[in-house]
Amino acid sequence: MKLLTQLRFTRLQYTKVNIWRDPDAAAFVRSVANGNETVPTVTVADRAMVNPSKRELIEAVEIHAPHLLPKSS
Repeated sequence: MKLLTQLRFTRLQYTKVNIWRDPDAAAFVRSVANGNETVPTVTVADRAMVNPSKRELIEAVEIHAPHLLPKSS
């Protein structure tokens, strides 16, 4: 929840998925989290991150998906 709250202030677009309602999403999370259903698990481009900090997530976007960064006004 902490990361989700912090993301609201970044203007990054994201899709929230409930892994307890989506079996395919739960299987994906288990595949990248050593068999655990750890949330948040975030994907940026083809990179999965388990419980990343806001800084780790922003850095991953800057490196792997800079086109997702909000445009400066």
